[in-house]
Amino acid sequence: MLQTFNEKNANLLININGELFHRDKAAISPFDSAVQGGDAVWEGLRLYDNKIFRLKQHLERLRHSAKALAFDTIPTNEHLCAETRKTLDANKMTDNAHIRLTLTRGVKLTSGMDPRLNTQGPTLIVLAEHKPPVYDTAGITLITSAIRRWRSDTLDPKIHHCNLLQSILAKIQANAAGVDDALMLDDAGFLAETNATHVFSDTEGVVETSRSVACPEGVTRSVVLELCRTHDIPCAERDISLAEVYRADEIFCTGTMGELAPVLTLDGRTIADANPGPMTTRLTKLFREQVAAEPAWWGE
Repeated sequence: MLQTFNEKNANLLININGELFHRDKAAISPFDSAVQGGDAVWEGLRLYDNKIFRLKQHLERLRHSAKALAFDTIPTNEHLCAETRKTLDANKMTDNAHIRLTLTRGVKLTSGMDPRLNTQGPTLIVLAEHKPPVYDTAGITLITSAIRRWRSDTLDPKIHHCNLLQSILAKIQANAAGVDDALMLDDAGFLAETNATHVFSDTEGVVETSRSVACPEGVTRSVVLELCRTHDIPCAERDISLAEVYRADEIFCTGTMGELAPVLTLDGRTIADANPGPMTTRLTKLFREQVAAEPAWWGE
């Protein structure tokens, strides 16, 4: 599952604080907080038929994360929508695109961690790419990483921040093992998420996922839980041990960048005969119907 360069993205225009730059010339200051200490928050969005799915929820999560980090200035949803739309229009994107919004604390007077060194307000980066869902719908493979996810008493995962070293270290382990991604546990040994997605299991018709204790409050995760409740599919959020995941009838991952992806193997154990299972197939269909049915929202 190694992403490759898409020629459609050769001349992307990147939006930095309202100005559009060719991808080869786009840059931020070495004094920016994102460079200095990963002091930034972000969201991944997906464009379908000229609308961004659950845009409002994504922007609220961005704002909540910035509030938790005590940003002095946070752009309004209307401003974030306007800059996102401007970027999509400039790149002539109407469908099958992924957008990464990054909001940093801004540029510092001098290098250092102290937020009082920030006097210029935040930096907003809107990066939109032509990018279909990145996971193979036929299924992916996982190992369990030795890297643990932090709980809220260490670094609250409800802050969607740009310090992604845990995920990167876990992905390095997955790469070394020759699989697509790495399953990550919390400090008590319960299921958290993968290095990039949330994880669900289906055992005897009950769809389960971890509590949002050591994983962020995923937007796609919330949609899947909504779909289960709407369509009378038994579901639960609870602490799930690795042994319980191994014996599941099906496992699938969820996320904005990859939608729903069935898991074929975990730590060398075959899941659902190494094929997408009926529950995963059903929820994938329901998810796509939900995406198509929801109206566009642009901050009005």
